[in-house]
Amino acid sequence: MVYVQGLGWADQSVGLILTLSGAVLLIILSSSVDGQLCSTRPVHIFNFGDSNSDTGGLAAGLGFSVNPPNGRTFFRSSTGRLSDGRLIIDLLCQSLNVSLLSPYLDSLVGSNFSNGANFAVVGSSTIPKRVPFSLNIQVMQFIHFKAIAAAGSKHWINDEGFRKALYMIDIGQNDLSDSFTKDLSYVQVTERIPSVIEEIKSAVEALYDQGGRNFWIHNTGPLGCLPQKLSLVEKKDLDPYGCLSSYNAAARSFNEALLHLCNAMRSELKDAVIVYVDIYAIKYDLIANSTKYGFSTPLMACCGNGGPPYNFNVRGLCGQPGSHVCDEGSRFVSWDGIHYTEAANTIVASKILSTNYSTPRIPFDFFCGI
Repeated sequence: MVYVQGLGWADQSVGLILTLSGAVLLIILSSSVDGQLCSTRPVHIFNFGDSNSDTGGLAAGLGFSVNPPNGRTFFRSSTGRLSDGRLIIDLLCQSLNVSLLSPYLDSLVGSNFSNGANFAVVGSSTIPKRVPFSLNIQVMQFIHFKAIAAAGSKHWINDEGFRKALYMIDIGQNDLSDSFTKDLSYVQVTERIPSVIEEIKSAVEALYDQGGRNFWIHNTGPLGCLPQKLSLVEKKDLDPYGCLSSYNAAARSFNEALLHLCNAMRSELKDAVIVYVDIYAIKYDLIANSTKYGFSTPLMACCGNGGPPYNFNVRGLCGQPGSHVCDEGSRFVSWDGIHYTEAANTIVASKILSTNYSTPRIPFDFFCGI
């Protein structure tokens, strides 16, 4: 990756994508997210979200077992992440040469929070807002965390650290998913979106009131391309790439509203930096052009039960009795029918770092030097 004035971080491997095998491509993309972009000082990161960025909160908070083969690729054992290896949040942290984020709920066992904390927990949504571990609850946990630090009982982060920290939000997928699970129509699902957006707005405003000024907000991915959804929906309205059209349409509606919110808050909160990242575009491209990236079955889970076409069955979830896992090193986009493999996450993280999917196009390491 190189920084080009006016363009941001540019991926040097783009021109080679069509001619390289998937294995070689992954090496190139991996090198672009393992670099040390943060050369001035480490940045503190506070993350809020769901299973897409949960680095162990479910296991720490509820004692829920996340069994092997989760974690087999990078960590060589289960760490509470729902993937075979690193998540996008892990890869972004590594791009800044900072430690991986500890789950906030791991405070019970004395985790080091010197570089920030992760409040994301599997299954989290924005509504209902007073149910653990909704976005609202996660923000309340952060406020409690900050108060402990301010009281001097811990020496994790000072006031300047909180003010200059990066606040990341990646949530909304479960709000849409839960709505469809309740057999709501497409119209009914989209009618709930403004309430979800309002909760995200409230979270940003609450963090802003606590001194936060730097926000990195991911939109939601193509829900209709998840093997879990494809296997459970009986009447399938499929697009040309085999994804559920209505589910993806709802995700795009949510994303449009989220982009509008980010633009509005950027005007309202004059001294705040708010970056919106189009995760949907990145992930949908990965599905639609899977062979270009070395994936042959983008809609089939590596770890699950049932075999082709989706290898997902609620009676044989990944890590549970009855499940089967693909050979290590196999090229799959989906790990367990809902979450992505490290191989896919590596590509997604590389594209995030390119700034091509960010509004405005601010490099991720911008927050190191402020």
